[in-house]
Amino acid sequence: MSALNIPKSSFPRVIIIGGGFAGVALAKELSKKEVQVVLLDKNNYHTFQPLLYQVATGGLEPDSIAYPIRKILQDYPNFFFRLANVLEVKTEEKQLETNIGTVKYDYLVMATGAETNFFGNKEIEENGMVMKSIPESLNLRSLILENFEQALLTDDLHQRDALMNFVIVGGGPTGVELAGALAEIKKGILPKDYPDLDTRRAEINLVQSGDRILKEMSDKASKKAEDFLEELGVHVWKNTRVLSYDGKVATTKTDLSFECATLIWAAGVKGASIKGLDAQELLVRGNRLKVNEFNQVVGHDHIFAIGDVAGMITEKTPSGHPMMAQPAIQQGKNLGFNLVRLLENKPLKPFVYNDKGSMATVGRNKAVVDLENYKFQGVFAWFVWMFVHLFFLIGFRNRVIVFINWVYNYVRFDREARLIIRPYQRDYDRFR
Repeated sequence: MSALNIPKSSFPRVIIIGGGFAGVALAKELSKKEVQVVLLDKNNYHTFQPLLYQVATGGLEPDSIAYPIRKILQDYPNFFFRLANVLEVKTEEKQLETNIGTVKYDYLVMATGAETNFFGNKEIEENGMVMKSIPESLNLRSLILENFEQALLTDDLHQRDALMNFVIVGGGPTGVELAGALAEIKKGILPKDYPDLDTRRAEINLVQSGDRILKEMSDKASKKAEDFLEELGVHVWKNTRVLSYDGKVATTKTDLSFECATLIWAAGVKGASIKGLDAQELLVRGNRLKVNEFNQVVGHDHIFAIGDVAGMITEKTPSGHPMMAQPAIQQGKNLGFNLVRLLENKPLKPFVYNDKGSMATVGRNKAVVDLENYKFQGVFAWFVWMFVHLFFLIGFRNRVIVFINWVYNYVRFDREARLIIRPYQRDYDRFR
């Protein structure tokens, strides 16, 4: 037995770091092959990240978008999961250092995903909110609700407005979907929950440094999403770069500033690297590991990277593939195929991304969808968005629960999960 109590095997050991879309897709692909698969993750569940914003805004409970990793792969032989934080990769020894011990590998796959990129802005990192994990989404949900509870306790109109003002930095899908959800809460739920508070004064501001939101989508989708947001009462600020946020005031490169109790940073992500594989010569833009067309990390024949942490730079993808679920899933499947080919001394298959399109929802009956040959917006796009997200959720129970929640929320115009389960510790004295 190794230090992680993993049995010795005659099969080569493939260690996967990360149980996200890429890691799970690879593990499934190797499930019945003659390899020993060890998956390491700091959580014992897989998170469906595209719906984190719904947890943050009370539309869904966290267990609706999470699924136990062990259950995903429980029927697969030669599969082992360990709850662990990987501290360092020792490439020469082909060994990992974790918080629960050391373990050797024959092949290592980095599927560590992405983390929030603050671009070196320590003040925003300290005072802003992020939404890359379930705990972070629950923190945001608690803070949103606590702000309104605190707004009831002050007679100072200036302080009350600051508590009800929200600034979302970043006009990508996460920022757009979160802004739309908050706008719907303001319109349909807050007046009922807080009849003694003038919630009409609440503001949702979406701040984008570029000249349009959803810049990875078509111009038509970008314009329509902006129209949808403005219909919902969201203030969209373009060509505006946020420079600082001290917990009370967000300043920008122009003279514009926002007094707000909540700033949500959705303006960037970067690859989540690990010591031992974080040398500058291994990294490309976005802190991603430089890989070849087979997802091999440059200079390391036995180490691979897939998903958000992989930077495959080609003429078609000068910045790497999009940091989204589909490239991660497809890379996981392709690498599973290639690892078996590698063990059989057969030629490897280069990864070719099949772009199935992109989409974003802005709210009730409002979404934008870009497919290769067809682009559409509105109600039909919203139903397509829902179907696709339900389809890719792992677990029949999760699909049923999410579907029922969506139907209920649609019929009743409600979000029943607006619960402060775990209060978020915020110093509200600064607003007094």
